[in-house]
Amino acid sequence: MSNIGLIHYTSLAIILFIIGILGTLLNRQNIIGILMSIELMLLGVNINMLGIGVYINNLSNQIFSIFILTVAAAEAAIGLVILVLYFKKSNNIEINSATELRG
Repeated sequence: MSNIGLIHYTSLAIILFIIGILGTLLNRQNIIGILMSIELMLLGVNINMLGIGVYINNLSNQIFSIFILTVAAAEAAIGLVILVLYFKKSNNIEINSATELRG
């Protein structure tokens, strides 16, 4: 049975972060895709922090990572609520048509 080392955590975190960056840069029309890509980037950072916490045997990194995931979930929920309210008002969720949100 093989052990999961720091290189495995780091490579998974890098892959998720790169997918998140590419999703944000390439999907500039859909707000939901951008929100999901931002969540992937946050997940990549959290997996990296968890891997380092396991590697150095530090529990505080793991607890801090759970707090970050909680804040990210709340941010995603608020973003989706704003998105649903905007969709009810304008019947689309494209970024180019969201110019009326400017204050």
